[in-house]
Amino acid sequence: MAAAAAAEPAGMDPSLYKAATQGCVRTLRKLVVKDVKVLNSRTPQGNTALHVAALYGHPSFARELLLVSEELLIAKNADGDTPLHLAARNNNGKAKVAEQMIIRAQAWPDDLNADDTVLKSPLITTNLKGNTPLHEAVLHRNNAVALRLLDADHKRAHDLNNRNESPLDMAAREGLVQVVRKIVNVPWVPTDFIQSVGGTALHQAVLGGHTRVVEILLEKHPELLDLTDPDGNNALHYAAQKDKKREVVEMLLHKRTELAYKRNSQRQTPLHVAAHRGSTDAIKALLRHCSDVAEMVDANGQNAFHASVTSGKASALGCLLRHVRPGDLLNRADVYGDTPLHIAAKRSHVHSALLLLKDRRVDPCVLDHDGQTARSLMERRLHTGQMDTYEMYLWKQLKRQESIRCRKQPLPPYTIDRDSRASSHKYFERSVETYILVATLIATVTFAATFTMPGGYDQTKGIALHGHDTAFKVFVISNTVAMCSSITVVYCFIWAWKNPLKFKVDKLVWGHRLTMIAGLGMLVSLMAAVYITVAPTSRWPAYVVIAIGMSTPGVVVLMLGKEVMFVPL
Repeated sequence: MAAAAAAEPAGMDPSLYKAATQGCVRTLRKLVVKDVKVLNSRTPQGNTALHVAALYGHPSFARELLLVSEELLIAKNADGDTPLHLAARNNNGKAKVAEQMIIRAQAWPDDLNADDTVLKSPLITTNLKGNTPLHEAVLHRNNAVALRLLDADHKRAHDLNNRNESPLDMAAREGLVQVVRKIVNVPWVPTDFIQSVGGTALHQAVLGGHTRVVEILLEKHPELLDLTDPDGNNALHYAAQKDKKREVVEMLLHKRTELAYKRNSQRQTPLHVAAHRGSTDAIKALLRHCSDVAEMVDANGQNAFHASVTSGKASALGCLLRHVRPGDLLNRADVYGDTPLHIAAKRSHVHSALLLLKDRRVDPCVLDHDGQTARSLMERRLHTGQMDTYEMYLWKQLKRQESIRCRKQPLPPYTIDRDSRASSHKYFERSVETYILVATLIATVTFAATFTMPGGYDQTKGIALHGHDTAFKVFVISNTVAMCSSITVVYCFIWAWKNPLKFKVDKLVWGHRLTMIAGLGMLVSLMAAVYITVAPTSRWPAYVVIAIGMSTPGVVVLMLGKEVMFVPL
């Protein structure tokens, strides 16, 4: 224990640390005159006084330190960072410290750079992540320092860190136009730098959607279009990963249309990637330029329809259905014998399956290698008792389509039994009970509010005292909307048990939305009632209540997203 305690760092001299954080040059001089060895003290993290000055942005203090001990410029802390690394990260308008260090680093003796790894130039010194100061400046979007570092030594633009990323790759990803332009204006060989984690600099720029950076790279080095990452993805594969990047996709297709037909190591085209990621803008651009690319299949024999259904991207599937004409692509089986409809049934992607069924080109009678249709695959799930109401509805639609369109074809027999169907109703029953309870409570509260009007009644005339106020009229209307919506929900769900399977999708969503409307109506009633009764005597509490009430729907949407419009089953 004693040995371990002795190994702990003593920490930096308190006076020196305070002077470094405040940039007090006078105190520094006094400490150095008293004992120059005080500069050897470090913080528990291993930071010297120059590290601290770089963090706090004190150029005068840093200059004074370097005059006394220039070796501090190459001192490393526990993370392997030199003071120049920390200064390069500082993006708070404090670039003067970095400037001081870069000037010193440029004057570093050249004879120490070649063999002495301990005393090599601060410009090429790396931390534990393998980053040079230029890596750090670009990573933290410190544009001014990055440009100054490039002026000091432009060769550092292509140094690779532990992730095999160069500053050029990072600058392209971050969209630093000036830095990228400065780097590519100096001759370089791009084939030397294609093995980074995220591909080439062009891949990074495309993935980030930085159109101007893409233009600069292609203008200077069009050969980058031919390069792929370790997985065989070209720049168009990367552009297809992100939605709302149509400009980049269009730019690449105009430069080289054949990129749309290139495959990666999984034999996937950019259209496969766009369908899998749900990038509808990329899908439209690819099909507009190369409509026949929809015929291409990957290593598993799957086309873009398979890819969109596998990932559950209904938006991408809908886009493909609208823009791809050959109907046989919708019924093409992969190496496992599965059509897109089979995959949707297996994975319970109900929305995608219903979209396919609405298209008359889709054949629900196709059998997979096991002789199963999409309907019979759904029935297997029914027997497990794990089906929710949407899956039950899909099974019913598949059964209906088979009965209409597959009368003359041999199909697997129906194996659904009563027990399986009954077990799937538990989700539906629980939802109906919840909605009835909530709607009943809202109807009760709003009905009571009708006879306890905010502000009270005129005892002689029996009319509301604030009947002529606009806020009162808002209260009455919103309270009525809430009550009528909730009553509608209650009566609709009374009839839900008559034909629950049909009701589940056809009416349950409407019940959900009407309940939401009723809740919003109550919220508006609350704000109007508070404004009527509180605002005349104390305005700010009334405004606070209104602000909270108005922000409540936004908070719900922020938490649930698109799910707020769907029944929570």
